[in-house]
Amino acid sequence: MHTVTAMINAHPNTTDGLDVAKLAECIAACFECAATCTSCADACLAEDMVAELRDCIRTDLDCADICATTGMVLSRRTGSDLTTVKAQLEACRVACAECASECEQHAGMHEHCKVCAEACRRCEKACEELLAVIGN
Repeated sequence: MHTVTAMINAHPNTTDGLDVAKLAECIAACFECAATCTSCADACLAEDMVAELRDCIRTDLDCADICATTGMVLSRRTGSDLTTVKAQLEACRVACAECASECEQHAGMHEHCKVCAEACRRCEKACEELLAVIGN
């Protein structure tokens, strides 16, 4: 996360007043969650019971795409539209909550689902915390 924070601090646009620590945490959580969800989907595909994991795979892939996009949107600091940022954060929060709930159903049987659910919950929390400091 050091690099993320360094880039935020090095950017000339500091006029939006976002909490740098919360922003950096959220960007890092989004990218970590995207990678974890992609890996979980791949691991689900390798399971013998792949048909029973279809919803989990789809939810993982949707969450991964939304988290990656959110991380990219949050990383762009020039002329950011906070209305768009808030909508993207809310979409990410919802996707993470749904993915975590789905993976938690399989966590007792598949370690990759347990790890994924934990990453989703961390990202969900990071999105909530950033949304709280952005306000209305």
